Amino acid sequence: MKGEDGKDKEYFPGDKWMIYGPREFVPKVSMEVVEKRRTIPLGDNEGIYVRDTKSGQVRAVVGKTYMLLPDEELWAKPLSEVVLEKLAQQGNAKAYLDGKTQAKARDPSRVVTYSVPHNSIVQVYDYKSKKPRIVFGPEMVKLGPDEEFTVSSLSGDKPKRPGVITTLCLNLGPDFMTDILTVETLDHARLALQLSYSWYFDCPHGDVDAATKVYNVADFVGDACNAMASRIRGAVAAVPFDAFHKSSAAIIKFAVFGEEPGSNPKRPKDTLKFKGNNLVITSVDIQSVEPVDAKTRDALSKSVQLAIEITTKSQEAAARHEAETREQKAKGELERQIIDDKAKAEKERLHLLGLQAESAAIESTGASKAEAKATAAAAEIEGQSAVEQARLKAEAQSVASEADLQATLARQSAELEFKTELNHLEVDKTKKLSEIEVKKFKKSVESIGKETIAAMARAGPEMQAKLLKGLGLQGYMLTDGNSPINLFNAANSLAGSS
Repeated sequence: MKGEDGKDKEYFPGDKWMIYGPREFVPKVSMEVVEKRRTIPLGDNEGIYVRDTKSGQVRAVVGKTYMLLPDEELWAKPLSEVVLEKLAQQGNAKAYLDGKTQAKARDPSRVVTYSVPHNSIVQVYDYKSKKPRIVFGPEMVKLGPDEEFTVSSLSGDKPKRPGVITTLCLNLGPDFMTDILTVETLDHARLALQLSYSWYFDCPHGDVDAATKVYNVADFVGDACNAMASRIRGAVAAVPFDAFHKSSAAIIKFAVFGEEPGSNPKRPKDTLKFKGNNLVITSVDIQSVEPVDAKTRDALSKSVQLAIEITTKSQEAAARHEAETREQKAKGELERQIIDDKAKAEKERLHLLGLQAESAAIESTGASKAEAKATAAAAEIEGQSAVEQARLKAEAQSVASEADLQATLARQSAELEFKTELNHLEVDKTKKLSEIEVKKFKKSVESIGKETIAAMARAGPEMQAKLLKGLGLQGYMLTDGNSPINLFNAANSLAGSS
């Protein structure tokens, strides 16, 4: 017959193959339809376990739509009742708290998923590779075919009992756990202590090594409570009941945490760390302390009543003593105040007498002081008057001298201006006379004429004398302006001739 690829293919008895639709198929008499299969749709967080019938290998198919092959089949993964119960409690807080779950149908061929809460871890162990796998929350765990959850069985209830709590995940804290333990003091008083321990795991998010170390101790609650109860019993057994009753918190904290080395005063350490699984205890709270025996309870009640009575009486005595002390102190302060007042009054009286004596002395010396002051004031006034008169006289003389000086300056200035003006007039007069003589000479020369003068120059000395006389000149000198002339000699000759 033809195969899926359209080619002829030969099948032998016992062979299995699949016919994929859509199509019509009519089996032969020698064929048997074993199973009708459909495509299995799967979401991102869904999967199925598929087993190969030839090799027996089982694998998980997650997050895709899948159609089984002819030699494959769905494989049912077996789970324990505890794991099934815890898986059913997912998302049901009431069922988790009540510890009751309603069974619901589960497809065993579906991949097992578990939602890890926030700040929690889940350990999954692969039995094929023999290696654990740690998942930090919030995250969804998908189990492989060979993987199983590590179920933690923890102690619970008060006092702690093993196997009370079963869980698939471990909370990293911080959280608290409560325990009740019985202790016996040095004087054989048996007490029931209810203690609350605050704790957390020192496991950073993503630190696989630290998270693996958390699972080293199967029941960390029971182990931690037993270890701390042993320490507390040893510490309480070393002290009497009265000492424990007075400082129970300090004794228990020192017992659990130990003493801080080098501290002064002594104080307990801040934390207690279990190195086996990185569990850290941060605080211890004493919720209640009750005697176990009825006789001890009655004796404790009587001792408490007696302590209350003793405390009341001591408080009354202290109050009475305090009142008496205050009364005596008040009396002493009153007497001291009276003495202080008397001393202050005597001091004020002495001061008054001193003031009275000073007043009498002032009265006796007041008249003479006043007269002397008046005489001194009169002399001072007279001296000031004389000084003022001398100053005024000096100012008057200064003013008169200044006036005389101004008058002299004005007179001299007027005389200077008059002489200056007179000199200007003389100069103007001389200038005008010289101008008149020049004009007169010029007009005489013009009236004679140039030819006449030239003829006179060519005539003899007698003629020149007549000409000069006619011109009104006593002498003259002619030059062409090129030859130098000794004016001093010419002046002397002119003077001699004249």
